[in-house]
Amino acid sequence: MSRTALIAGEGSLAPAIAAALDRPLVYALDHLHPQVEAKPFRLERLVPFLDELAEQGVTRAVFAGAIRRPRIEPDLFDPRTMAIVPRILMGMQSGDDAALRAVLDVFEEAGIAIASVDQILPGLVPGAGVLAGEPTPRDQKDAARAAEIVQGLGPLDIGQGAVVAQGLCLAVEALPGTQAMLDFVRLHAGLKPDPKGPRGVLYKAPKPGQDRRIDLPTIGPDTVRQAAEAGLGGVAWQAGSVILLDREDAIARAEQAGLFLWSRP
Repeated sequence: MSRTALIAGEGSLAPAIAAALDRPLVYALDHLHPQVEAKPFRLERLVPFLDELAEQGVTRAVFAGAIRRPRIEPDLFDPRTMAIVPRILMGMQSGDDAALRAVLDVFEEAGIAIASVDQILPGLVPGAGVLAGEPTPRDQKDAARAAEIVQGLGPLDIGQGAVVAQGLCLAVEALPGTQAMLDFVRLHAGLKPDPKGPRGVLYKAPKPGQDRRIDLPTIGPDTVRQAAEAGLGGVAWQAGSVILLDREDAIARAEQAGLFLWSRP
């Protein structure tokens, strides 16, 4: 019987996907701390890991949750994984997207298809519309400006988010992630030219050309809380391209904090 493997990252996405699958086999890189019980594996022994999946009848895998780059231990490579190291290292040197694609290619060559999160739970990726509050025309301009910035940064494989207030870019997402970006905005609230003007928008979107089967941007109740603490007016994202976790809780928190949530077409 065909089975599905869940490659779990950190955060609350992996448990949601695990609950939606029928008896998935759950694994995680051994340096991660997923919120679901998972059997650890190491990237240095990727080929034996794929052998194990084949023995378990796995024909499909889904990656869910945040995955941080592991520290590579050269002494742990087995001979067959060592043979594909140049492909993986070349990808890692080119950026996160290239590294992930290299790993996905190895899975597919082993006969394991990659399923996207929205194939498993389509409702996690909202279509266009305002979910909470109402962005003003000036908020909409800030969101458009942030979208341009994220689009421009995408080919450089830097990040999937930006914060714009009153037409000025206050921060962009980089390796430390969304929370670090919002912490910076919170600590530098004085950068906004007009203290009484629009409070600013967090915008999230995938990188142009990104493989949508893995690493889609994710927002949720914690993102809403962090945006409120940063003094922003709302959160916007590219419709049909961003995962929204715990939708009802996120909407309730946004309404309580006076923030808008906008799935921008």
